[in-house]
Amino acid sequence: MSKIARALKAGGALFLCLQSLSIASAQSSPAMPGILPLERRAEVEDRWLAQRFETVLPTLMRRDNVKMWILVAGEYNEDPIVETMLPATWLHARRRTILVYFDPGEGQPIERLALARYAIGDFKPSWIPEDEPDQWAQLAKIVRERNPATIALNRSEGFPLADGLSSTHYEAIVKALGPDLSRRLVAHERLGLGWLETRIPDEMASYPTISRISHAIIEEGFSEKVITPGVTTSDDVVWWFRNRIAELKLDTWFQPSVAIQRPDGGQFSVQEMGHRGDTVIMPGDMLHVDFGITYLGLNTDIQRLAYVLKPGETDAPKGLRDGLAAMNRVRDATVAALKPGRTGNEVLALARRQIEAEKIEGTIYSHPIGHHGHGAGTWIGAWESQQPAPGRGEYRIDPNTAWSIELNAEHKVPEWGGQKVRFMHEEDGFLDANGQFRFLDGAQERFMLVPRP
Repeated sequence: MSKIARALKAGGALFLCLQSLSIASAQSSPAMPGILPLERRAEVEDRWLAQRFETVLPTLMRRDNVKMWILVAGEYNEDPIVETMLPATWLHARRRTILVYFDPGEGQPIERLALARYAIGDFKPSWIPEDEPDQWAQLAKIVRERNPATIALNRSEGFPLADGLSSTHYEAIVKALGPDLSRRLVAHERLGLGWLETRIPDEMASYPTISRISHAIIEEGFSEKVITPGVTTSDDVVWWFRNRIAELKLDTWFQPSVAIQRPDGGQFSVQEMGHRGDTVIMPGDMLHVDFGITYLGLNTDIQRLAYVLKPGETDAPKGLRDGLAAMNRVRDATVAALKPGRTGNEVLALARRQIEAEKIEGTIYSHPIGHHGHGAGTWIGAWESQQPAPGRGEYRIDPNTAWSIELNAEHKVPEWGGQKVRFMHEEDGFLDANGQFRFLDGAQERFMLVPRP
């Protein structure tokens, strides 16, 4: 068993404990967890990065039989993988930054070299411009001295996150190495994707809290504290979310959206997201939010539903509640099919077979999450197509990865004159080393109600 596998297995008990707390918290409005000041966040992120270099990096390089990995980033044009390998206080690469990883074999640690004007964490400084002004010549010298059989580069036709090497930098590498060494260059998307998608135990100990922060913000935004029916617009709530994120000194990787469905015969589009903008929220509306934050270098991507009570009501109409239940049957089918070793296309086919057998009209478009909101790994369907996806849908699922289970179900609501309503779901979870999936902080089982009864 590899070092990372042992560490992940050891962290399983802690995650199980946190998961049981998450499920409990999901049954009521979650309290806002404490949020670290910026200097403590940097300490945590740098500690995680050191652990990832010690465990994830050697495991992946040896899994894929890669002897050397070269990454090049330009200032403000960083390879997305390089961005996750820099110290927390490095908000961008500086000038041209070259990172080299070399496996000397025989169980020795991976050598980590930096060819850059400035020191980078605990990388070994490997370029002195005063001695060798040509950065590319220095790179070629390092490669010749180590003589690797294979040299991996971040180039990929199907996965943008693994395609961070610019054409200019690629041409410079080929020119510097010459014909013999250049023949050893390999476009290696799996190595970079593996680095991005693999979660370590310390990250997973904190990820439920990051999800809980997201839930707490959503619960606050979809409440009478923010929404006054007949006055508040969906755009008002959107900008409340943006301001709340800023108040907490958090980031987001996309603009939140708030949409309204109501008994007016209108069709809800995934792309257009129903009534938006200056639409005033009224009693009897079903509200939808798509929301995510970035904290400690990890992202969330969550969708939740709320119902605005009419006078005298204490819950949403039964037809809406039945639609939410149908949505969760699509969720259950997707989670049941999500297993290590399967492709995204295989998961999609299995889940669709189940919901079609139950005569549920659903659409599945789930994706990995982690360092990026739409993270590294396979596609499980797309909202615009439920057909197998060539390339991206053929990548096999790895364990110890985080996922955003995104989907919807359409259901006719009798109380709305039989109008077809779309119920949107998105919740983040973790697929562990044993192939078991758990939501980070529970999943929606009933409507949030505005105002709270």
